[in-house]
Amino acid sequence: FALIGGVAALWLRDINLSGSAAVGFIALFGISVQNGVILVTEFNRLREEGGLPLIEAVRRGALHRLRPVLMIALMAALGLLPAALSHGIGAETTRPFATVIVGGLATSTVLTLLLLPILYLMFHEVPREEIAR
Repeated sequence: FALIGGVAALWLRDINLSGSAAVGFIALFGISVQNGVILVTEFNRLREEGGLPLIEAVRRGALHRLRPVLMIALMAALGLLPAALSHGIGAETTRPFATVIVGGLATSTVLTLLLLPILYLMFHEVPREEIAR
């Protein structure tokens, strides 16, 4: 999810892939994976502790973890936005780094909140006793 936005942001701003952009991808992947783990952990916790059906656990989990996922992404993106838009001294190293993270977080956050619950529902194994209900 994050790679789409990071590459698109570099392409739209006409910035070449550099060492600092590659480091930006590494940081971006870490933030994106963290957001995905937060959601999936909540889905699993609701299934185990609450005994909820799969669809209800995914729905509640996505609603419960919406704010933490958005706050993580917004904190990083808004913090790096000035660096992504800078043109001063040193911008040739910080601009690719920040551009990758800001662009990648935009797509990663949206796709994580919209597609990850759907993919979880599609690929999660439903226990046999729940199918029999």
